[in-house]
Amino acid sequence: MKKYNPTSPAKRHFMVTDYSVLTADKPLKKLVSFKKQKKGRSQGKITSRHKGGGYKKLYREVIFGEEKKGVPGIVKTIEYDPFRTTFIALVSYRDGDWKYILAPQGLKVGNEILCAESAPISLANRLPLKNIPVGTQIHNIETKPLQGGRLCRSAGSAAIILSQEGQFTFIKMPSTEVRKILSTCYASIGQLSNIEHGLIELGKAGRVRLMGRRPKVRGSVMNPVDHPYGGGEGRTKRGTKRPKNIFGKVTGGKKTRKVNKYSDKFIIERRKKKH
Repeated sequence: MKKYNPTSPAKRHFMVTDYSVLTADKPLKKLVSFKKQKKGRSQGKITSRHKGGGYKKLYREVIFGEEKKGVPGIVKTIEYDPFRTTFIALVSYRDGDWKYILAPQGLKVGNEILCAESAPISLANRLPLKNIPVGTQIHNIETKPLQGGRLCRSAGSAAIILSQEGQFTFIKMPSTEVRKILSTCYASIGQLSNIEHGLIELGKAGRVRLMGRRPKVRGSVMNPVDHPYGGGEGRTKRGTKRPKNIFGKVTGGKKTRKVNKYSDKFIIERRKKKH
């Protein structure tokens, strides 16, 4: 992390990621495209509150599946991606193709990577779960064969292989949940980069606005017509038995997972609750 001297109130607790590990300032031109931001609106009407403004961003085309299966590649750069919390790596493949992948912690320029069924157990290599030893950290995990990675794609995240049982592999997720996944699904080796992302302190409201997040107003300072918490003289209590959102729906403690969801049968142990 990079800290600053308290030369102003905004800089007093300002702390950002140290980008000295990055090796390139600009992305490869043919792998980027402009993605227009909807800003929380559909046909001009607000459908998602507190969104709008922010910097314009170029989308990097990252591969999550086995598009380059059996083709060795060499890491050329480690780069920043404005649409992700983790860093990405530009890979030059032997067939002349260039692709972006998610960069695990410790990946260096010049490292050789491979996606294959019998690939070595080394950083950023991609292979089936059945061929990965117990205790190995993995990321970008498929939940269905040929679907592409769906799990563990954010900064610093990694799952751990617990055991191999028949056609399933038991995996401990970052949330402490234990689930089984078909052993033919692919995953990448290592823990994702930018581990200290959760320690970032923005320091001032202006940086939040530049990220495309608009101000939020507390329900307790609204009128009764606008929020279940609104109204009253001075600092009044909530006035409702359970916490609710602006639409009157219960939020605190209410289970949001669908009842009898198809993937329930793959969950062996639920995540541990925080006390």
